[in-house]
Amino acid sequence: MAIRALILVEGHRANGPLYIQAAQRLGLQPITLSAHPAQYDYLAAEGIDAVRVDTNNQEALIRECSRLQATYNISGITGFTGFDESLYVTVANLCRHFDLPGPNPLSIERCCDKFTQHQLLAEAGVPTPAYRLAANVTEVKSFAAEIGLPVIVKPAKGSGSSGVRLCRDMDELTKHTSYLLGGEHMCPLSQKILVEEFADGPYYSTDTMGESLIAVGAAEFGPLPHFVVHECIFPASLTDDEYKRIADLSLSCLRALGLGWGPSNIEFRWTKRGPVVIEVNPRLPGWTTPRLIQLAYGADLVTEHIKLVTGQEWDLRATHSHVAVARNLIPDRDGILDWIDGVSHASAIAGVSEVKFYVKAKTPIVRRGDYLDSIGHVIAASPTNTRTKSIIRRAVDLIGWSITSNETSGER
Repeated sequence: MAIRALILVEGHRANGPLYIQAAQRLGLQPITLSAHPAQYDYLAAEGIDAVRVDTNNQEALIRECSRLQATYNISGITGFTGFDESLYVTVANLCRHFDLPGPNPLSIERCCDKFTQHQLLAEAGVPTPAYRLAANVTEVKSFAAEIGLPVIVKPAKGSGSSGVRLCRDMDELTKHTSYLLGGEHMCPLSQKILVEEFADGPYYSTDTMGESLIAVGAAEFGPLPHFVVHECIFPASLTDDEYKRIADLSLSCLRALGLGWGPSNIEFRWTKRGPVVIEVNPRLPGWTTPRLIQLAYGADLVTEHIKLVTGQEWDLRATHSHVAVARNLIPDRDGILDWIDGVSHASAIAGVSEVKFYVKAKTPIVRRGDYLDSIGHVIAASPTNTRTKSIIRRAVDLIGWSITSNETSGER
C-alpha cells in the first residue's frame, strides 16, 4: 500500500513545523514543494522531504505532484504564503485538479484582491472603511483628499501588514506611494494601491473553519505609522452583545465572499460606529495564533485543518477555557544583534508555554514596519487574564538583547 502523503506548498517559519508534526501524528508523510527549500530550516532539522520546484508555475506543480503520485498516495494539498497570497489560489486549483478537498479557487482569488473583497463586502452590507483603488501618486492624493486624512495606504494584494502605512499628510502620502510603486517594496511594479479610511479603535480578530466561529482574539500594536503587532490575547474581553455583533459580522463576511470551506481569519476595528471589517484572510492565521487558540480553547487548528484537507472529520469544539497571551519581541533600532540572554530563565516560569527567537546572534536587524520586525515571542497561558498578563510581564522582563548600529549601541 502506498504511503499517504500531505503536500505542503512552500513553508512558514511559525506554522510550518506545526503542520509537519501534526501530519506525522496523523500518519501522513509531509512533503514540501518550494522554490527555495533551504530557507525553511525546520525541514532539514526534521529530515523532511523537500522538492525544489517553481511554485509560481501551476503546471510545474501539477507535473511534480503527478510524479509523486507514482510513489505516494497524495491525501491532501495545502500550503503557506509570504507576501503574495496568490499562492493560495494555486493551492486551491491544485486541489481541484487532483480531485482533493479544497476551497473554491474563485472565492480565494476574489478575497486575496483587497479591492474586490471590499466591493463584495460593501454589496452585502458589511461595514468597511471607505476605500479607493489608485494606480499612481496623483490618484492616491486625490482619493486621500476625498476620504480625508489620515488614510491607510497599502498594496491591493499582500499580507502581514507589508507595505501598510498610516499617512497623516500629503508629504507622507507621496513618499510612501512612491516607495510602493518604485520597486523598493516587494509588490510588483504593476501593483495598484488601496487608499482606505483610517478606522481607529480597538483591534479584534475572529478565526473560523467552514461556517463555524472558533475563536475571537484581540491585539495591541506598536507605534504608528506602522501596524506591527506587539501583543495578542485569546479570548478577547467582550460583552455578550459585543461578541454577538462580531460573530454575526464574521458569518456575513463568509457568506459575502463565498468562504464556506476551510479556515478564515477576519480582522476588525471597533470604531465609533461599531465593528468595522478591515480585511478577511482566506487562510489559517500565522505566527502565534494557532498556539494561542489551542492554549485558550483546547482546539488544534492545524491538526483539524489537515483532517479537513485530507477528507477526514474535524472537530474544533472548545475543551477548556484559559487566557493565552503572546508578546512579540520587537527591536527598537536597526543594526547587528550582538547577543540574546534570559531565554532559559523566562522559559522556566510556570505558565510560560514558549520562548522563541527567530534569529541568532550576529544577525543583521532591518526593520520594515511589518510582521518581520518581530525577532521572537513569548507565549503564556493560565486560567485568568490577570495571572496570564503577570506571567508574560515577568518572562519578558528576564529577556534581553543588544543591537549595535553604525551610530550607537543599545540594550534591552
